[in-house]
Amino acid sequence: MRMTPQRQLVLDALKSLEHGTPEQVCKHVQQTTPSVNITTIYRTLELLEELGLVRHTHLGHGAPTYSLHEHEHVHLVCHRCGRVDESPREVMDQLCGTLRDAHGFVLDAAHLALSGTCRDCTRETTP
Repeated sequence: MRMTPQRQLVLDALKSLEHGTPEQVCKHVQQTTPSVNITTIYRTLELLEELGLVRHTHLGHGAPTYSLHEHEHVHLVCHRCGRVDESPREVMDQLCGTLRDAHGFVLDAAHLALSGTCRDCTRETTP
């Protein structure tokens, strides 16, 4: 596969954004190349994911969020305020080992979003 200008623009956008929905990537790309449309962005992200250059994570409802493949971490999504924090992928090592040993299942922890309540929202509800 050759690196087309559109593919490079999408990769550059993700490097700059670190995370982005297809719409955010499109908006970023269109700052320099207004002729690139959202369909091109979706197709390019799919191809780049098939090639192992990017990955996506569902952080809740709506479009997936994409990042470069080497950007590995677990997303912590607050279901009360919508805040998204990152935690090192290694926090899941024990669970990954348990799942592998008990079920032969290999978890892709860098492709994971955990839903819960963030520190700030927990403080608000704790007397």
